[in-house]
This record gives sequence, structure tokens and C-alpha cells, in this order.
Amino acid sequence: MQHILGAHTSIAGGIHYSVDRAQNNGFAAMQIFTKNNNQWNAEPLDEKIIALFRQSWNSSGIKFIVAHDSYLINLCAKDKQLLNKSRKAFIDELERCEQLGIPHLNFHPGAHVGQGESVGIKIIAESINIAHEKTSNYKVKSMIELTAGQGTTLGYNFEQIASIIDLVDQKERMTVCIDTAHIFAAGYNIRDLKEYKNVIKEFDSVIGLHRLKCLHMNDSKKALGSRVDRHEHIGEGFIGLEGFANIMNDTNLLSIPKILETPKGKEMKEDIENLRILQTLIKKVVK
Repeated sequence: MQHILGAHTSIAGGIHYSVDRAQNNGFAAMQIFTKNNNQWNAEPLDEKIIALFRQSWNSSGIKFIVAHDSYLINLCAKDKQLLNKSRKAFIDELERCEQLGIPHLNFHPGAHVGQGESVGIKIIAESINIAHEKTSNYKVKSMIELTAGQGTTLGYNFEQIASIIDLVDQKERMTVCIDTAHIFAAGYNIRDLKEYKNVIKEFDSVIGLHRLKCLHMNDSKKALGSRVDRHEHIGEGFIGLEGFANIMNDTNLLSIPKILETPKGKEMKEDIENLRILQTLIKKVVK
């Protein structure tokens, strides 16, 4: 079995064009926004666009697609108006994924903005429960992403993610994404091989590897435990090639799609180079 590798891909010109872009760059996986990620509202997806997207995906070599929700959404916002707006937008994102056949909606838990971590966790779970109730017959899963813990952002350790999932009624709809830059900045040392093994073991014990359905492969511009979220090209940050070699040679994570969110230009040449570097880290086993 080979690694399922890819990158976040633009939907410029129409969401269906993202599949062609990913295919042309040799991706086996991709992440997209289903709308402008810096705006609350979006036009409903046209049936023709939905059909084109599904047709393009079905005829491509893309094995895995995940959508990322809008960065405006805060599922534990202190302001009630913003919280209701976030919940409505999150439901809309789930609906768009369901229409497109995308199996996971990746999202950041939220920032408690002074309410306290335990209160924030309860509100996040409540938001997810409301969204799931409104979309009870949907297949799309809610993929919660580990964060760096910048500011009052929640989800920066395994225990917080587990606590949120514990409070969700439809636990079967909950999956998890590890962002390498985020967990490193949060204090999980994945660069050192011995420590890396302990991190994965701890994740399995606290959350469960069965919930891990995606890895965001990003080096970190900031040091271990900095709690600052800044992505860097593979091997050019504090995680370094050593950390990514640990992941690329971990048989427990072989089937988990690995997606870049590193800086890029319009032609995505940086993604191609970063994926090439990841491939070179795979050790050749001589039988």
C-alpha cells in the first residue's frame, strides 16, 4: 500500500476545477473549501456544479477529499449572535459536503474568548450536537482538528479533543485530524523518534487511532511548545525532516491521507516539491 498524499487545492473558477488541478499535480488526496472561506454567506451549490464535481472526482485518481470549513466560524463564541451565526454556517458547510459527497468536514474547535476552557468545551459539543441533529440523516463526518492553542483556542491537547467527543451524542460522526505544525507548537515532540512514538501511543490511548482520518503535513515556523500557529515548508521549520520521516515510516499511519497546507503560489510548484521531499523520506525495506 502507498501513502495517500496531496495538498489543499484551489476552487477558483468553480469547485469542480479543483479535481483537475489535484489530478494534474499527481495528488491522490486533496482538501478544499466549498465556498469563500473568508465570507459568511455563499450562493447555494448549483446542481450542475455538483454533478460536474462528482463526475470529475469519479473519473479521477483522487482517493480522498476533505473539506475545510470557514475560518470565521467559532463554535464556542462568547457573543451569542456570533455563536448562532457560527452554528448556522457550520450546518451549511455540512450540507455542502453532503451534496458533493465529501465524507469529512474538517474544522477548528473554537476559541473560548475568556469563558474558560471547560465552558468552551461544553459549548463546542453543544454546537456539534445541534448541527448533527439538523443533519441527522447525513453521511458526512465532523472532523475536529488539533490546534496549536494560540490565544484562547481550544483543542491543543488530546484530552480536550476527547472531552469534546465524549459530550457529542452522535460519536460515530466524529473523526479527527492531526496537524503536525499545530501539535508540535502545542508541545508534542514529534521530531524525536522516541518521543514521537510516545505521542502516537498517547493519541491512541486518549482519542483512539480509529478516529484519525487525516494528517495535515506542515512544518512549523515556531518552536516546540510555542503555542503559535505558523506553517512552513517540509524540512524548513522546527519539526525538520526527522519529524516527517517518523510519520512517513510509521506503518500505523500508512493508510491515513496526508495533506499539505504549506505556503504556495498559483501553480502549486511548492506542493509538488514538498510531496517529493516526503516521498524521499520513506525508507526502502530490502526483503
